[in-house]
Amino acid sequence: MKKYAIFDLDDTLLDFTRGEIEGITAILKKYGAPDIRRGFDTYVHFNRDIWQRIEQGAPRQPLLNQRFALTFKALDIAVDGVALEAEYNDMLNHNFYTLPGARDLLTQLKSAGVHLLVGTNGTKHTQLNRLDGSGIGAYFDAVYISQDVGFNKPDPRFFAPIFAQHPDLTAANTLMVGDRLQSDVLGANNVQLPSIWYNPQHTANPVAYQPTFEAADFTTVARLILK
Repeated sequence: MKKYAIFDLDDTLLDFTRGEIEGITAILKKYGAPDIRRGFDTYVHFNRDIWQRIEQGAPRQPLLNQRFALTFKALDIAVDGVALEAEYNDMLNHNFYTLPGARDLLTQLKSAGVHLLVGTNGTKHTQLNRLDGSGIGAYFDAVYISQDVGFNKPDPRFFAPIFAQHPDLTAANTLMVGDRLQSDVLGANNVQLPSIWYNPQHTANPVAYQPTFEAADFTTVARLILK
């Protein structure tokens, strides 16, 4: 059995996608997007590029402040991108959806004596609020958020405080669990930690690096941590 499990949050335990769809759709409707599907796809395009740049080390907030301005500019609508970013963040603060089975997984691991840690990219206030509002925050011994740490996964410096505060945490007794190859798996690889790629959609791996394990469901995640 592993002593430590480091969990990503969004689309690993918390249903970020559901809240994202609801929030983006509400903003597109409120500010007059003529085609909601096109508007959402346009947002996804810009947002993906922005997060790739953030994960490569670019300054976070200035880029996030651009995503709605870029989206609505492509739709020929003038908006205050910074104000819309703040409005969207307020919606995210109240996205308390968890993925089905996430709470049962955490209960099982906690009962078995596994030390559970959060390792997530995101805004500190938003992520802490969602942990509290969803009710899963109590399962975790410590929470590490990129805005607070100062570095985003997959930067190895993101993991520095985790190692510093848990000196007995090693590759032999720990697993990193997350849904994103580019941040969770690569981040774990960068600090020589084994990983579980949580991949319920059975998405093909398009990159050269590999997770240690792959899991399509929480039953498999639990088995890998507890074996």
